[in-house]
Amino acid sequence: MSNLKQLPLHAMHLTAGGKFAPFAGYDMPVQYTAGVMAEHLHTRSKAGLFDVSHMGQLKLPLSAIDALETLLPTDIHALPIGRQSYSLLTTASGGVLDDLMIARRADDFLLVVNASRRDADLEHLSRHVEGIAPVNDRVLLALQGPCAEAVMMALLPGAVQMRFMDVAVMQWQEHEIWISRSGYTGEDGFEISIPINAAERFTHALLQNEDVALCGLGARDSLRMEAGMPLYGHELAEDISPVEAGLSWAIHRSRRATGKSPGGFLGADRILGELEQGAPRRHIGLLPQGRAPMRDGVLLYDAPDGGEPLGVITSGGFSPSNRAPIAMALIKSEVDPCAPIFGEVRGKRLEARQVAPLFHQPNYKR
Repeated sequence: MSNLKQLPLHAMHLTAGGKFAPFAGYDMPVQYTAGVMAEHLHTRSKAGLFDVSHMGQLKLPLSAIDALETLLPTDIHALPIGRQSYSLLTTASGGVLDDLMIARRADDFLLVVNASRRDADLEHLSRHVEGIAPVNDRVLLALQGPCAEAVMMALLPGAVQMRFMDVAVMQWQEHEIWISRSGYTGEDGFEISIPINAAERFTHALLQNEDVALCGLGARDSLRMEAGMPLYGHELAEDISPVEAGLSWAIHRSRRATGKSPGGFLGADRILGELEQGAPRRHIGLLPQGRAPMRDGVLLYDAPDGGEPLGVITSGGFSPSNRAPIAMALIKSEVDPCAPIFGEVRGKRLEARQVAPLFHQPNYKR
């Protein structure tokens, strides 16, 4: 018997034709009958609906604000009620324990963390913060794409007034809905936390709109790759610093060496030092020059034969929007940004061109 956990809406996904695979301890719908490419392109052109209930939701008291600033390189004191911020749980050695969203609400903070890191995050946070309340009675949905706003107008009209990274609490059929204008696709959209007992009805209400299609984990991964977004265990890890991962922008200005609240978070010495002096490795995008994708784990070289590895692919695959393979990688910083890179795939070295790790321009409502 499988030890995989099931999403609260597992039966609905089965009925909808979902094909499942293990991910972060869950039996996750990877795709539906249309397939990954169709779901990806539907999200880019209309609206994709993703069940992301495997993600961890944690409520923390507002009194935890000072403790949180020792764990996150974020100016949480400056985060207004009704807004959220992308942030990082850093380690004492300057790596990344997890990346997350932190929302400041009227009565608490809400953190959304990665499923694969939920237990580690909870253990880490519990050593520093009292009163953490894991949220286990809600489904988390992500409605993503250029039609998402119009779809939401029919169910939660107040949501259309929200800007990118706003958070709000709304009512739907007497149920309390937690909503943010955010996502993991590079498209405008909403992440919606709804009580389990109302989740299937709400999902079916969204799917009544012909512009909405259920999408699985496969499309979510290709969408986030095109948008240059990191995935923990790939672009992020405990031995990769935020600077190396290309996330210097996530270190808030006030927490930097010249800011009003410099440092004070775990790993600050290394991270602030790399901001000033540079990091030994850097995060890049790659465009393989053939049709063959270069997937995570492929070693990179500076020549078509010989030499030592200078980096590794962290994520790679086919980009449906660009109709070509794309990849992200971590390479030594001294490598010339204009130099060709060669990835070793099945014993052959294939050429790739270095580019910025952004293959789709984001479409957020700011």
